[in-house]
Amino acid sequence: RPFYELSLPVTEKCNPISRDIDRADAKHMLQILKTCDAEIFKNDDQGIYSSPIIHTMVDVAKKVEMMLREPDESLIVLSGCGTSGRIAFLLATSFNQMLTDQQHTQIYSYIIAGGDRALLTSQEAPEDRPLLGARMLDEVCAGKKRVLFMGISCGMSAPFVAGQLDLCLKHLDVFTPVLLGFNPVHMARNEPMQDCSFHFKEVAERMATEQEQGKAFIINPIVGPEAISGSSRMKGGSATKIILEAVLLAGHEAIFREKTISPECLSSWITASERIYENTYSHADELTALVQKAGESLGKNGHVYYLGWRTLGIIGMIDASECMPTFGADFGDVRGFINNGFKEMTNKEGDLSSMGPEFVIGHQDFVDTVLPVLNQNDMIVFLFTVKDDLHEMTALANQVKRKTSNLHAVAHDLETLHIPKRMCDVFETVLKMTWSFSSDDEIAVMKQKWELSTKCCLNALSTGAHVLKGKVYMNFMIDLRVTNSKLYRRAVNILQRFTGRSKPECESALLRAIYSTDDVSEEMTSADVRTHTELANRRDRVVPAALVMIHRGCSLTEAKHHLDSHAVIRDAVTSCVLSPVNTADMK
Repeated sequence: RPFYELSLPVTEKCNPISRDIDRADAKHMLQILKTCDAEIFKNDDQGIYSSPIIHTMVDVAKKVEMMLREPDESLIVLSGCGTSGRIAFLLATSFNQMLTDQQHTQIYSYIIAGGDRALLTSQEAPEDRPLLGARMLDEVCAGKKRVLFMGISCGMSAPFVAGQLDLCLKHLDVFTPVLLGFNPVHMARNEPMQDCSFHFKEVAERMATEQEQGKAFIINPIVGPEAISGSSRMKGGSATKIILEAVLLAGHEAIFREKTISPECLSSWITASERIYENTYSHADELTALVQKAGESLGKNGHVYYLGWRTLGIIGMIDASECMPTFGADFGDVRGFINNGFKEMTNKEGDLSSMGPEFVIGHQDFVDTVLPVLNQNDMIVFLFTVKDDLHEMTALANQVKRKTSNLHAVAHDLETLHIPKRMCDVFETVLKMTWSFSSDDEIAVMKQKWELSTKCCLNALSTGAHVLKGKVYMNFMIDLRVTNSKLYRRAVNILQRFTGRSKPECESALLRAIYSTDDVSEEMTSADVRTHTELANRRDRVVPAALVMIHRGCSLTEAKHHLDSHAVIRDAVTSCVLSPVNTADMK
């Protein structure tokens, strides 16, 4: 449906490269993901290397330098929702640590919609609250005279971030706002927002006007549609990390190494990231084996557990947290654990383990609660580097090995410092990457390389596993959870794409699935999207049920029976989409 596709922003489009990813085996899937990821580094007039993008990055890096020179009354705030907020957290804590190592005042802070709970679990509803975003920013910045605010919204759509940017634009004497996203401004979301008279596109246009005066900045390269349509945790999250690290590192180098901030300097950081992808994907055999094993585990109702050290533990937990909203996965399907638990996280709100099982994240917690019930269908993936405590790692690996041989590793070492072979022999599969390293001064930068490479591996592993499990139809997350306005809109888009029906028809079917009824009342249709999504969050298989109802012209009960008769969601959908559409009137 080319005309329908044209109306969608880039970040929501179907990527033709991955259109048939649901029919690919693990090896072919890796090739597809590699080709999609390569689009991040496409050298064209709208890409990450384009002159306007690089020059804007230079301008923002100079603002970072200025903040670092006058730290006492300055603050750099990184903010976002979901994956964007988790990357904001990772960068803020990492760069604060770099400042501490240099005996410099910490000036970074992060905001994530939903608070620290959202670092580990899906908290989609707060994304729709622009006034909440503004209030949280105002609280973080109290008493500061200069604030560099970096609002991340991959789709240029998050109301939470729009509210923050609006606050900045009203107080340009204090704030310098930066918007990072991956759509052109004219494709920014233009729908009304909760409790506000403006929409995201209007805010983006105001940002563009102020950019002419050097008072605000938009960094929005086009990196192509996601391999799984709309899944911005993948390219969007990686490009966010690459761009912001390049900008912040350039500012740090100017202060601590007296290096000039130049377009060449920024381009070289991006090229270094491109090399990380090339190195990571060059281990195709090991990556393919990991994807295949993870798919087998999930297909047998087993689990995938990431056991990571330091920031690689955080990368593992980020990847795990994204599987529930993206694939309709259960909390236990993919889980992440980190050495020393929340002590290692250094998040603002501290230890959250009393909030429920989703927040029990330490290696010792894994030993106490998961290890006793492990079986051969469960896959365990260790994430570590040569700089971690290898004796501790080996001891834990041997403990796990006594329960299951389904034990694997993603490991990083250096040309000058290798992980001993005997420590790798405990694992069935070892994806071991070796990196060149010149001086101790670069260890913080090396950590960021390890993080990006590990993110690439785990995104491929968890995405591939869920595709193999049948949670994806073509390249669409057909079983997504409809938990906020963006995902509600995406659900309607998916239904339109696969049925050819009108938006009202598709929305009616979606509401029938959400409200568990065949008779949608006027009260239901007139309710706002927030009411719909609050209820949808407690429902399973909402989009598949709506799709079946439209295609078969059947009742909700019949649609659910059809889904129940297929073990795999994709098979249930395929059998409907490929059969003639029943044109019976919708109830």
